[in-house]
Amino acid sequence: MAEIKEVNSFHIFSSAYVCAAVNSSQYVKDEKKEIAFIGRSNVGKSSLINSLCGQRKLAYVSREPGKTRTINYYAIQSRRTLDGEEQRQDWYLVDLPGYGFAKTTQQNRDSWSGFIARYMEQSKNLVMIGLLIDLRHPGLPIDMKAYEWLRSIAPDLQIIGTKGDKLKRNELAKNKRLLDKYFPGDAPAIAYSSLTGEGKDELMARIEGKICD
Repeated sequence: MAEIKEVNSFHIFSSAYVCAAVNSSQYVKDEKKEIAFIGRSNVGKSSLINSLCGQRKLAYVSREPGKTRTINYYAIQSRRTLDGEEQRQDWYLVDLPGYGFAKTTQQNRDSWSGFIARYMEQSKNLVMIGLLIDLRHPGLPIDMKAYEWLRSIAPDLQIIGTKGDKLKRNELAKNKRLLDKYFPGDAPAIAYSSLTGEGKDELMARIEGKICD
């Protein structure tokens, strides 16, 4: 009889909101690893978080761009089976404020960038930043500027193209190639659809590589 190979089924089985931080004194300070997501306002960050965690209302999905103005922490438990042994991991998924919202001042924008920079500099357990970019509009100047800034401070940068389900297949493939061209990260860009789940396995594999190292 042929040997049955154990399948590595890394997945999230528990997720819960922990807290919101508006300054460095409120950052979660323990030894758990952190995966953070950032992107232009209304890019689909909350929907992606809900999709990854298999919940509908874990992260609040707002119709008002720029609604998230705080750093939001979610406690995540994941597990995988490796060589017949179950392994569990405890870590944080971090939702960073969206950039580029229209109803704000330049002073607020400057405050935002400083706020995020301090988080990245002071969070020693931050292992990956996911930069979300709307696949319908690759190469926007505001995303290019955010990318250049993140490229210099992110510990590991993963580009994630969102809302791919709104494109035809040939256009989706073309725009994904543009993401790799305009935003070279530490791994190829991932086209993700919170509606269909496309790209979820790829993103989970990237997260597994950072969390389980």
